[in-house]
Amino acid sequence: MEPITGRALILAASAIGAGLAMIAGLGPGIGQGIAAGKGAEAVGRQPEAQGDILRTMLLGQAVAETTGIYSLVIALILLFANPLLGLL
Repeated sequence: MEPITGRALILAASAIGAGLAMIAGLGPGIGQGIAAGKGAEAVGRQPEAQGDILRTMLLGQAVAETTGIYSLVIALILLFANPLLGLL
């Protein structure tokens, strides 16, 4: 059995970190689903306010999605452009 090298350890930790970062995508997905459901309920109660409700809901969803995008970017950096490997 070969000893674990520094490179192998960094790659393993980066893969685990990328997986953990992608778990952060669950929050925005759940939040956006709840917001869309509440928006549909609001339009059902007040159809004349559909434009305002839709605009507010989409703005909120765009802000919530940034968290998921940031976690995806971090995961991609850890997997494909790992800056930690340059330290070896």
